[in-house]
Amino acid sequence: MSILAYIESQDGKIKKNSFEIVSYGSELSKKLNCDFSVLTFNVDDLSDLNNYGATKIINVSNRKLENFNSKVYSNVIAQVAKNIKTTCVIVSSSVNSKYMSPLLAVELDAGYLSNVVDLPVNLNPFTVKRTCFTNKAFCETAINSEIKLIGLSNNSFGSLENQTNSTTETMEVEILDEKIKIKSTEKVSGKISIADADVVVSGGRGLKGPENWNLVEDLADTLGAATSCSKPVSDMGWRPHSEHVGQTGKPVATNLYIAIGISGAIQHLAGINSSKVKVVINNDPDAPFFKAADYGIVGDAFDVVPRLNEKLKAFKAQNS
Repeated sequence: MSILAYIESQDGKIKKNSFEIVSYGSELSKKLNCDFSVLTFNVDDLSDLNNYGATKIINVSNRKLENFNSKVYSNVIAQVAKNIKTTCVIVSSSVNSKYMSPLLAVELDAGYLSNVVDLPVNLNPFTVKRTCFTNKAFCETAINSEIKLIGLSNNSFGSLENQTNSTTETMEVEILDEKIKIKSTEKVSGKISIADADVVVSGGRGLKGPENWNLVEDLADTLGAATSCSKPVSDMGWRPHSEHVGQTGKPVATNLYIAIGISGAIQHLAGINSSKVKVVINNDPDAPFFKAADYGIVGDAFDVVPRLNEKLKAFKAQNS
């Protein structure tokens, strides 16, 4: 029995949420008393993985893996898993991993458990705790397949520091020839991505227009946060669709989510329910979002947000 954790990277650097995957795999290997390996693609510096319990690192270097392709990636992961006789594969709950996981499950003839939030509660049968009903409830799910594929819910288990001295090896794999070729990729630089952010500041129609978006951006700059928006805002063209969060946009599982001028439609709440602390600023005391909020401020965003931002700047200056 062995465990394989696939961690995501970009431009040769490990993505921040991958350390949580390594921590989970390390703790699961202790519980199952088995070997634990970490799989990376084209990563230049692997030393950070030693801070979170990695004991063996397999790095596959190939230019054909520079751009994500679900079919190619799932095939390569399956090759490595079969090579080391893996019985459990762990992936994240990123958009790419969710898209790839069903293909990987087919490649490995594995049972797929998505939205897992903790270590198994039972080993026979293998039973894990998962979120369900758009993160409104938990359920315990048993799986009997020989090979198990676990999709760890973002920001659920945590990144646990565990110093190790890992061994590193390279592995040669066959890369599928894909008919679809990626000619170029445009990436936004200089901004924190929603997927990697610990804090997200989001704006809605209550801001009245794109010319007022500086309220969101200024607060985000102070907090070192990513910016996002509700679906109506992106539909009206105030913000790009890449910033749309919710059930039909990007899911958010941050430590802190601040919603400014967002009423809280059920589709929006479904996409941000996994965030640990939710703060709502709205001038409508009956806004549905207040029922889901940990903290709520009833007031005009054009008055509340600048004052909040100034207080935060003063606090940072005193504690820097």
